[in-house]
Amino acid sequence: MRHRKTKSVIDRKAAPRRALIRHLAEAFIVQGQVKSSPVKIRVVQRVVEKAITLARTNTLASRRKLLQAFSEKSVKKLLEDLGPKYKDRKGGYTRRIHAGPRRGDNSQQVYLELV
Repeated sequence: MRHRKTKSVIDRKAAPRRALIRHLAEAFIVQGQVKSSPVKIRVVQRVVEKAITLARTNTLASRRKLLQAFSEKSVKKLLEDLGPKYKDRKGGYTRRIHAGPRRGDNSQQVYLELV
């Protein structure tokens, strides 16, 4: 039965949803900030927080685990920049900032940035 099994409500099929999350997460890791809808940002924030936590321990195992989900450029940035930067922080590496509605369709927009 499927009762009470929730997933992120991004209205796409599984593969495009995974691709969207991966690309938004990689853009965030490389640029340090990304702007999108609140639902997408909430999902990407969970992925990025877990990736930064994994990158804090710069081991071969963590590198291989990160390479399963992200590109080499993103993994390099995680392990060399973000991991050491948040070495002593227990969590909460990112924050959401509400940016107001988008001009074209009045949909709510949110920034995700590093603390």
